[in-house]
Amino acid sequence: MSQQAQQLFDRHRGTLAQAVEAIATREFWTPYPESIKQYPEEAVKEAPQRFEALLKRHFSLKVPSVAGQVGSEVSPYGFELGVTYDQPERDALIAAMRAALPAWRDAGAEARVGVCLEILARLNAMSPEIAQAVSHTSGQGPLMAFQAGGPHAQDRGLEAVTCAWQAMSSVPATASWVKPQGKRDPLVMEKRFHIVPRGISLVVACSTFPTWNTYPGLFASLATGNPVILKPHPGAILPLAMTTRVAQEVLEEAGFDPCLVSLMPDSAEEPVAKELALDPAVKLIDFTGSSAFGEWLEHNATQARVFTEKAGLNTLIIDSVERIEPVAQNLAFSLSLYSGQMCTTPQAIYVPRDGIQTSEGRLSFDEVAGALAKAIEAFLADNERACTVLGAIQSPATAARIEECRGLGEVLLDGERRQHARYPEARIHTPLLLKVDASQRDAFSEERFGPIGFVVATDSTAHSIELAREVIGEQGAITLGAYTTDDEVAERFEELAMEVAVALSLNLDGGILVNQSAAFSDFHATGGNPAANASLCDQAFVTPRFVVVQSRRHGQLD
Repeated sequence: MSQQAQQLFDRHRGTLAQAVEAIATREFWTPYPESIKQYPEEAVKEAPQRFEALLKRHFSLKVPSVAGQVGSEVSPYGFELGVTYDQPERDALIAAMRAALPAWRDAGAEARVGVCLEILARLNAMSPEIAQAVSHTSGQGPLMAFQAGGPHAQDRGLEAVTCAWQAMSSVPATASWVKPQGKRDPLVMEKRFHIVPRGISLVVACSTFPTWNTYPGLFASLATGNPVILKPHPGAILPLAMTTRVAQEVLEEAGFDPCLVSLMPDSAEEPVAKELALDPAVKLIDFTGSSAFGEWLEHNATQARVFTEKAGLNTLIIDSVERIEPVAQNLAFSLSLYSGQMCTTPQAIYVPRDGIQTSEGRLSFDEVAGALAKAIEAFLADNERACTVLGAIQSPATAARIEECRGLGEVLLDGERRQHARYPEARIHTPLLLKVDASQRDAFSEERFGPIGFVVATDSTAHSIELAREVIGEQGAITLGAYTTDDEVAERFEELAMEVAVALSLNLDGGILVNQSAAFSDFHATGGNPAANASLCDQAFVTPRFVVVQSRRHGQLD
């Protein structure tokens, strides 16, 4: 191990030990504060200016050979970023990465983990600046862009590094194998074990969470010895360009080839993801996005181990509640947050058509649906708060989908455009909430990405459970929410969650939303239903990224 890499590992050894402990206990822990007030005042104050200094110019990275330049990002808040990026020549980049792999592999787990932890520490220090880039590519509101784009994304990256460390450190470097042979001399073998990376890793990023969904694959692959190509969404390149620059700087300072982490930007008109995914040198692929492309990768990139997070139908079932007001307020926040563009946002809300029981009496279906609509309306009544919570809609296609879905049911709450005080051209829409019957399955049983929700009238809670079982079994889901005051029904919800392999949130009516998951404690997705074939982050997410190769030879007893 190089002296620089050893110093990095020693510098972050304490953080790694705490992360190992947090994963073992699943208790709350983070080394990266989520409150912007805990970051240097000067860094926070200068972040907008630093972001603006990146606009309308070329963003330079280490590239073996340049094929051309790309860049046409437009902020969902209504202005062109004007940043251009070098697109590496594919064959030259692959060759450079293959040449750099042996030194990165042979450096050992401590060196690789030390480098990864230093990259994460530097990214954390840049969180205010990265938040600006995330907000103006994804459309996330300022607070979400800071938290999800910065410390929460870094948490998930650290979680992946830690899982990788646990997997690699469980394999000893050497062993002396002595087998007794009775009166004869024992058999003695000296064995060596090597962590061998699979090869080049390709991470195909999404536009809505360019760092949060990318860091797990990036750091799981890098820590286990694999060079990583980051292929950003054409609409959200800048956050990953900033990430790549930090990674390259740390790698070079530690004595490694900076191209071990490289950016491969493209354009919507000339995409390169399929071409890259089918390259024989690419052995690992991480993807977040549409089911269509995720399934294409799974079926066609057969030379690689493919980790996908795709579309699904996140579901809520309401059986009974103590009081409807706090439940409706919680769900109003869930449905409004980032305009429903989270992969964890609920879409289908099942309510018995004959209503639900509360501690204050029975509520009809229409009263439950009306309470939810009123709660959303009240939550978003203040336009400044609404624009902060909703953020902006990343894609024009998502904004168009709101209009397309209006005819799918009876409108309980119509989505409306809002105007941002600073960015009048921003794509900001409040949620569209529709009432449908369970028989209208074509309307609600597929993901309608964006601020679109369905309140579905079912025959009973038992019917709701059966419907959820069928639809999630077909479409998948990342989250399942449920409400009941009956312990027996709660157990049925728990059984449903296990049957369809989806995380359950029960009776949330306070400061935690079904949308949210916490690194080191919550598993994001399970890998057990069609919405995702992997979980962030468990051992199954990291161990396929390397193999153990052993050598053995005869030895002698001392």
